[in-house]
Amino acid sequence: MNTQTLPRREEMMDAFLRRDPAYEGIFITAVRTTGIFCRTTCTARKPNPENVEFYGSTRDALQAGYRPCRRCRPLRPLGEAPRWLSPVLEAVDADPTRRWKDQDLRKLGVDPARVRRWFQAHHGMTFHGYSRARRLGAALGQIQEGHDVTRSAFDAGYDSLSGFSEAFRTLAGAPPSSLKDAPVVHATRIPTPLGPMVAAATDDTLLLLEFVDRRALPSQFRRLQRSLGCVFVPGDSPVFVQVRTELDEYFRGDRTTFEVAFDLHGTDFQRIVWETLLTIPAGETRSYADIARQIGRPRAVRAVAKTNGDNCLAILVPCHRVVGSDGSLTGYGGGLWRKRRLLSLERAGR
Repeated sequence: MNTQTLPRREEMMDAFLRRDPAYEGIFITAVRTTGIFCRTTCTARKPNPENVEFYGSTRDALQAGYRPCRRCRPLRPLGEAPRWLSPVLEAVDADPTRRWKDQDLRKLGVDPARVRRWFQAHHGMTFHGYSRARRLGAALGQIQEGHDVTRSAFDAGYDSLSGFSEAFRTLAGAPPSSLKDAPVVHATRIPTPLGPMVAAATDDTLLLLEFVDRRALPSQFRRLQRSLGCVFVPGDSPVFVQVRTELDEYFRGDRTTFEVAFDLHGTDFQRIVWETLLTIPAGETRSYADIARQIGRPRAVRAVAKTNGDNCLAILVPCHRVVGSDGSLTGYGGGLWRKRRLLSLERAGR
């Protein structure tokens, strides 16, 4: 057990007994009497405390001879879609313009209520809301390829042009005809050992990568939308394949820098700060004052701290490597527990 990177045993036991999701990714719980290790949030009956051991990773638990729990599946990345949902997701990907009904879901062998609960928990919208957004995104693609709005509306499965226009205005805040030249930015969820992240990208550039539970996420989307004049729609991008691969390598300890193409959208000052963060080697930290001095603005410590918090490319632009002047972990939008875990991961790989 790596006691240097784990909270106190009493704290972990309390979190385990309460099934506290805030400790997901910080520790793994193993039970001596069953030989099984679990997530913090596992719903199985709790064992006697004297039979519990804590590990910093699934690898540590496996090496200690424990096997993964079949109920909470600790080897599966947080946020990953369950197997029972695969037929639905594959069908949506195969035909984004399809108009779904509950009976269609039943034909695929899934319960509509179960699908609705999963999408509300993981996407913040119902499945039908998600599929409507996918249809609107496909329609916008047709408009931008030169098709007229009416044809695009009916190809997307809408019965009337007025209904299509109203749905589009709700999604994008503007009528479809005014967005003919607006860049389309696709958004998706990416599971990671520290919880699901949301990624947004064009066909060739990553624009946003952030943990889904970050409070500032909606404002980050709005800021990018104002800056780019773009439209966000659920969908896929070739960039996401590379992001997933590189994040997997990072969390395995096989990667310390990222090669995926990304853009930094902000003021000149913000871009200078973010570019400076990219120079901090993995496993090391700098203070806000260090960054201020490095960019030639030693009195701009507060502005540096605010810009650090405005970063919308978590992990890739390593704002988690910036700490207080006394070395304390301060100010991370994804939660200090994630900051602690990221730094521990990088230091272990040095």
